[in-house]
Amino acid sequence: MADTHAPGLQHHFDSYEQQQEASFFGMWVFLATEVLFFGGLFCVYLIYRTANPVAFAAGSRELDILLGGINTAVLIGSSLTMALAVHAAQVGKHKMIAIWMALTGILGGTFLGIKAVEYSHKIHEGHFPGPHFVWHGPEVNVEMFFNIYFMMTGLHALHMIIGMGIMLVLIPLAWKGRFTPDSHNYIEGFGLYWHFVDIVWIFLFPLLYLLGVTSHV
Repeated sequence: MADTHAPGLQHHFDSYEQQQEASFFGMWVFLATEVLFFGGLFCVYLIYRTANPVAFAAGSRELDILLGGINTAVLIGSSLTMALAVHAAQVGKHKMIAIWMALTGILGGTFLGIKAVEYSHKIHEGHFPGPHFVWHGPEVNVEMFFNIYFMMTGLHALHMIIGMGIMLVLIPLAWKGRFTPDSHNYIEGFGLYWHFVDIVWIFLFPLLYLLGVTSHV
């Protein structure tokens, strides 16, 4: 029977171990649906890129590789700080959980800020898909590339915004000592989510930004 006096143990679980296993299982199921979701988008990318290789290479060359590269480094750094937050939770250093997660949030905000700059440049240049899309090159169907670019990076950014919102809830709880070595499944579960979002970008960066560099068409 569950120990009702155990801090952080929900009444419908018999032990911390059972609660953690259920939490991780639920998170992995959720991430599996996210893999299917983004996997479908990557399939759309592959189909249209195969059908329009010249247009996709031309559109890719319009992206800022430097900003994309900086954002890649920023997200890799945020994965490190998130891993350190999880480690702090495992060893019971609750204030370090809050500090590392705050740094993760700062890096996430930096990523979104750089992405906003990129978006503003593309919109100013007339590369936002729609009735006012502008393309002066000889290639056709370049708008399709930017459709996919804004859709995939926009959905990725939305996942980051959601993650940062969750962090705003977890950080003060961690600072107050809500998480212990026995009960920190929220931190580890969120860590899995954040690492997944980072991995998605690791795939997006070469497919979108490096296509124009590596393509010989």
